Order: sequence, then C-alpha cells, then structure tokens
Amino acid sequence: MRDREPTIRSRELGEGLRRAMEQSGLDQKGAAAKLGWSQSRVSRLLSGKRGGTEVDVSAFLAVVEVTGAERERLLGICREQNTPGWLQQHGSRLPHQLRTLIDHENKAVSIDEFEPTLVPGLLQTTDYARALIRASTMPTEEIEDRVAARLGRQSLFGRERPARFSFFIHEFVLHLPVGGPAVMAEQLQHLLRKATRPYLSLRVVPATLGGHAAAAGAFRLIEFAEFRPVVYLESETTSLFLEKPEEIAAYRRILGLLAQTALGERESRELIATVATELSAEREDHDDRP
Repeated sequence: MRDREPTIRSRELGEGLRRAMEQSGLDQKGAAAKLGWSQSRVSRLLSGKRGGTEVDVSAFLAVVEVTGAERERLLGICREQNTPGWLQQHGSRLPHQLRTLIDHENKAVSIDEFEPTLVPGLLQTTDYARALIRASTMPTEEIEDRVAARLGRQSLFGRERPARFSFFIHEFVLHLPVGGPAVMAEQLQHLLRKATRPYLSLRVVPATLGGHAAAAGAFRLIEFAEFRPVVYLESETTSLFLEKPEEIAAYRRILGLLAQTALGERESRELIATVATELSAEREDHDDRP
C-alpha cells in the first residue's frame, strides 16, 4: 500500500494507537512481532502515513489490549481518516480535542494566531486563565484541570528549538478587564516579557482601524515540516480543524492583510506598556481608598 499525506484524523489515529501501545508496555518491534507485520508497517500506521483498514486497526487494538470506549473512538476515527477537516463536539466535558490540539502544536514549526477579544491561550497567565474559565459555563470541578491544561501548552516555548510564533491581537484585548485591574496589569506585563523572545512576534490591531480582515473571529494557522497545515477554530461546544488548500489559502490571505494593517512590534509593545501602566495606577488608587 502506497504511503499518503497524513490527514488530521490519520495523525490522531496514529497518536492514539501509539499511546495505547506504550501503555501496554510494547514498542514498535514488539507490536510488529505479535501482529506478524514488518516494523516499518507499524511505523507508518503510527505516523498516519499509511491508512490502515478497520481490520488492521482492530487487530492492533487487540494486541495492545484496548477495549471499550477508547476502542470505539479509535475505530470511529479510522473509518473517517481519509476525510479532510475535523469538527469535534465536546460539550462541557474535558475534550479529546485538547489532546489533538496539543499534539499538533507540539509538531508545529510555526503558529500564527489572531484573537479579537482575549489574550491567546499560549500567552495567558495563571490568574487570567482562571478568571476566564471561572466566568464560563465550565463545571466547577473541571476548572483547575482546564487551567492546568491551558498552562501546560505553554511548555512549547521551552523547547530547545521553539516553533515560530506570530500573534495578532485586537486592541480591545488590552482593555477587556478580565479578573480586574491587578490581573490585567500582570497579564499585560507578561505579554511584554514574551514579546522580547526572538521566536515570537506580537502585534496589536488598532481599534481606529475599524473593520479589518479578521473581523469574522479568532483562528490559528498551524504549519508543520512534514504535514500539510491546518487552521484551528474553536467555540464553546465545538472545535473545527480545516485543512483543504483553499481554506488554508484564505487564512493566509487574512494573515497577510493583518501584517499590513496592524501596529509594528515596537508600537505594539509601547501601547501594551501604556495600558499596563494605566491599570497599575488604577489598582493603586483602588488600594489607597479607605
């Protein structure tokens, strides 16, 4: 069977099979021996480059002793692995899509993101993230798990060779008082510290611009060395991965227009610093009141 370019689903299937294999105590050589396959066949299945049949995946899951809901989930992905794009519905529970997003972010060579109202998750402080999640419809018992998961994604910045990050945020993000003046002041100072990293660009889309290319909402373009890029969109109850060439091209055009109209990196830092100073003064005034 000829190898093919992996899709989001085939990569997610491969990652799920790899985790199951490792949890069973097997490696690729051991799994191949039990299945009677070549080790390269197992490797291609785990990388998403070979579209294993449902029979193949069932056999693999039997060898690594996966049953129940996880078996059904992986077989469901197998049945649709050649379909581009992926809409995942997760309701109020801790979503499987978060694992998929983290897997993709960990493999990325570049991530370009636009946020119209909130600080991007990869740049949020603990207090800012907690204030946001507490204000949502999230069940109380899941809040700290969500905060930890969001902050855990920031380990991307600690890699030996970090990806290239480009963040565009609307000026409104700086003024939305998430968590109050103290939380916002620290969050903006955190943005300023992150903006000095050589692999990270942070630019503000000014409110005076009015309508702009990304007015339709937040998105993230994730690019890889070996896979085709994906665009990630998120709402309260769904996560959408796009990977058709025309979809990727559309979001690249949006990023190009944002690059032309957003404030430069230095101007953006100056604006963020100004708002942070104003918030710090507001906090001090509040603390001085009897």
